[in-house]
Amino acid sequence: MKMKRRITNGACYVLLTVLSIIWVLPILFVILTSFRAEGGSYKTYIWPKGFTLSNYTELVQGVNSKITGGTSIDFTRWFLNTLVIAIFSTILSAFFVLCVSYVMSRLRFKMRKNFMNIAMILGMFPGFMSMIAVYYILKGLGLLETGVLKQLSLILVYSGGAGLGFYMAKGFFDTIPRSIDEAAYIDGATKWDTFIRITIPLSKPIITYTLLTSFMGPWVDYIFAKVIMGNDTKYYTIAIGLWTMLEKEYVDYYYTQFYAGCVLISIPIAIVFLLSQRCYVEGVAGAVKG
Repeated sequence: MKMKRRITNGACYVLLTVLSIIWVLPILFVILTSFRAEGGSYKTYIWPKGFTLSNYTELVQGVNSKITGGTSIDFTRWFLNTLVIAIFSTILSAFFVLCVSYVMSRLRFKMRKNFMNIAMILGMFPGFMSMIAVYYILKGLGLLETGVLKQLSLILVYSGGAGLGFYMAKGFFDTIPRSIDEAAYIDGATKWDTFIRITIPLSKPIITYTLLTSFMGPWVDYIFAKVIMGNDTKYYTIAIGLWTMLEKEYVDYYYTQFYAGCVLISIPIAIVFLLSQRCYVEGVAGAVKG
């Protein structure tokens, strides 16, 4: 039995090691390429022959000395544009998701089950199917006239449909004992008071999850942002800007800077996750006594 257990554990360790290498290798490739001193796009080797920080400095400073008459890199503006859109979208999306989830979990009203079924069916369709219709609606409302209005349009679209993704948060709210709400009602609290003062403090794990997912959507979206922004380079988001650097006429010049941008845009998400991961393990243990 001991020998069999050792063989099984050894096989598991080997499998996990192989999977870890497979998962880490692309990340290592991105980091190494971002520091690569050699220009050009494709290389037959992974480990650079020389290392440099110029890829990061040129990316942040927007220096464009390689392409005469070309479009300069404005990564800092792209970063700030995306950050503003992502922050406002995250706040609105999290508010909508948590409110709808609480209503679906705690209240009972006519057409409740029908609404949940419709929301589930709509969630099965990819969002880009309605992209053209949404574009013409925004155009008809005059929200695509200027760059600022285009940014507002992105915020409205990213946060407008967030409420349909309430199933995860609703499942968490269902685990919170209703006796807590009943005790609050007896003490004179309203449903809003119960939601803000009791349910929300007990829901840190799902709030953290909702904030992270709401932030990552606008942060990495390319398709809809490109449709809305068009060729207005001043208001590009990070995804559009980085993809532009991979176009045929620019890829040989901006290839290593593209990977430097990939490293930089991963930093905010990593920081937010590391600061909030302790909230994942917090539950409602001990909330009800007796």
